[in-house]
Amino acid sequence: MGLQKLLKGDKYIWGIYMVLCIISILEIYSATSMLTYKTSDYFAPMIKHALMLFTGTLLMLGIQNVHYKWFKIIGLPLLVISFFLLIYTLLAGIAANDAKRWTTILGITFQPSELAKLGMIIFTAFVLANKQRPDGVEKNTFKIIASVTGIFCALIFSENLSTTLLLGAVIVGMMMVGRVELKKIFGTIGILILLGGLGIFVAPKIPGLERVSVWEKRIVNFIQKEDIPAYQIKIDDDNFQEQHARLAIANGGAFGKFWGNSREREVLPQAYSDFIYAIIIEEMGFVGGIFVMFLYISLLIRAGMIARKCTRAFPAFLILGTAMMIVFQALINMAVAVGLIPVTGQPLPLISRGGTSIIITCVYFGIILSISRSATAKGIEEEKQQTGSETEIPQDLSAPNPNMNL
Repeated sequence: MGLQKLLKGDKYIWGIYMVLCIISILEIYSATSMLTYKTSDYFAPMIKHALMLFTGTLLMLGIQNVHYKWFKIIGLPLLVISFFLLIYTLLAGIAANDAKRWTTILGITFQPSELAKLGMIIFTAFVLANKQRPDGVEKNTFKIIASVTGIFCALIFSENLSTTLLLGAVIVGMMMVGRVELKKIFGTIGILILLGGLGIFVAPKIPGLERVSVWEKRIVNFIQKEDIPAYQIKIDDDNFQEQHARLAIANGGAFGKFWGNSREREVLPQAYSDFIYAIIIEEMGFVGGIFVMFLYISLLIRAGMIARKCTRAFPAFLILGTAMMIVFQALINMAVAVGLIPVTGQPLPLISRGGTSIIITCVYFGIILSISRSATAKGIEEEKQQTGSETEIPQDLSAPNPNMNL
């Protein structure tokens, strides 16, 4: 089987994916030095990470062959399953870093919130596509999407605020693209910000919401540090990660200390996960950090280009939602590493060490590739040439959907 037949879908997307995987393997090998020191096996973390990427790639290869119409079918069941898994996780989940985000089924440990994110993207794309009209969307579109999003955000936010904000941002982005009225969107956001500000003072006293005090502390520390010169900030338990991430970035300069020469990887907690971008800048420099950011932004731009060529609204909204989820998460991770926002626990997609995150990101890439192959006239034609099929492109797929405003 030729490589061209194996790697279907958009070649630019495949290129971005492969470059990210290469960077990931190199940086995980470097950033896990403390883990290898403890186990005396220098290649074990890298090999385990590479096997996870390999598994995710196999999953991508399978998903890219799935026609986009099948994603509609799995959206609702996925939401129902994740709903009950989130409740179960809140009641009997695995606690890590003072939060219950994980659960184990059949020996597999994962975060149900990742399934909820995927389900919500599919659900939102389905609703937006079916509510499109020549003059906009039906008036109840916002109410339907906001209600379901609110339910899942309520189940997630007490243990994982950053994931709640990430999911909300992606859904808002999809609704804006889907022509939902902006006054409804921003009016609701304004109310939520007001309630959130008030809730910070009340929530710590409510059973089950004690973790809000952690968010409050991080926000206060972040605001206070802006008024203090970096060299005067004393490193303590509260700012240990932030300050060593700053040191890593300062060490990097323009072109970095080269791969494997990071000094902060020895002391920076989560150097291979939440703060791996700081290690990337230390080793690859400012130029390397910009390059990695460019890869993610290029993914969103390319997804937007494919969306404009889609012959149906559903795959166009779906590809934009999946791309936004990857890119927004990457930007949050990077912003934390360089000190633009308070510390939160979002891994860098594909690059950070982890199981659930890598697999779900590969699923997103598989969906993007599937849509580029089966939802555009060009993709259908290329698939026909590769397979030798004589199936013709239906007449109504030869031009973009007139109801789409992408």
